[in-house]
Amino acid sequence: MTRDQTFAADAPAKSFIVRQPRMKLGTVTYNLAQDWDVPTIIKNCEAAKFQGVELRTSHKHGVEVTLSREQRAEVRKRFADSKVELMGLGSAFDYHTPDQAELKKDIAATKDYIVLAQEVGATGVKVRPNALPKDVPVERTLEQIGRSLRELGVFAKDHGQVIRLEVHGSGTSLLPNIKRIIDVADHPSVGVCWNSNPTDLAGDGFDKNFDLVKNKINAVHLRDLFLEDYPFRKLFNRLNDMKYTGYCLAEIPASTDPVRVMKYFRALWLSYQELL
Repeated sequence: MTRDQTFAADAPAKSFIVRQPRMKLGTVTYNLAQDWDVPTIIKNCEAAKFQGVELRTSHKHGVEVTLSREQRAEVRKRFADSKVELMGLGSAFDYHTPDQAELKKDIAATKDYIVLAQEVGATGVKVRPNALPKDVPVERTLEQIGRSLRELGVFAKDHGQVIRLEVHGSGTSLLPNIKRIIDVADHPSVGVCWNSNPTDLAGDGFDKNFDLVKNKINAVHLRDLFLEDYPFRKLFNRLNDMKYTGYCLAEIPASTDPVRVMKYFRALWLSYQELL
C-alpha cells in the first residue's frame, strides 16, 4: 500500500450533509432500546450519531427512583463522559384519576421523579394524559390534569427541570383537549411533547391543531418516518418555521439490527431537514 493509499484509508469520510439541522435527533427507549442498559444505549446512540435519549420508566436501563445517590451520580457521569445527552426521563404518570387520594400519590411520585431527573443530569420529565374517565365531565378531568401540571411545573422549575406533556390517550390526545390542559396549567415549565399521532389530523386538520400548541412544544416523538399516513414533511416545516431547536425522538419498534435501523432513520430525518 502506498503512502497516499494509507492516508486515504485513515482519513475521515467526507460528509455531504449540506444543511446542519437546528433540531436535534434522539430516541426514546420505548420500544427500540427497552432491553438496553445504559452503556449499550450510549454505545448504540454514538454509533448511529443520535444526540440524546429519553429513558422510559420500567426498561432495562434501570434509571429509577430506587437508585442510590452514588448510582445516580454514576449515571450522570456516564452520560457526561459520552457524546449522548440524557435528554429526559419518560414517566407513566397521568393525573386523570377521579380518586383524589390516588391523584395526590401520583403527584408526589412525579416529584420524586423530577428530583431523579435533576440528579442524573436530565433536563425534564415526560408525563401524559391517558384517558377521560367515564361518568366524569370532560372539562373537570382536563382542569384536574392542568392543575396537577401547574403544581408540578412550580416544583420542576425549582429543580431546573421542565415537564413535557405527551399528546397521548383516548380522547386526551385530541389537540383541543391538550390545549385546554396547558391553558389551565399556565406555567412556563410545562410544555407539550408532540407525539405524531393520527389524531393530529382530526377535526380542523393538522395545521389548526399544530397552531393550538405550537408555542408550548418542547419535545417531539416520531414514529417510523416511512409511514405515509402522517405529514412528516409538514411537521418538520412547521417546526422549522418556529425555529424549534429541541429534540425529535425516534419512538420506533425494536430490531435485531438496531444500529443499522437507527442510521437509516437518521438518514431519512436528515433528508427531511435538507428539504426545509
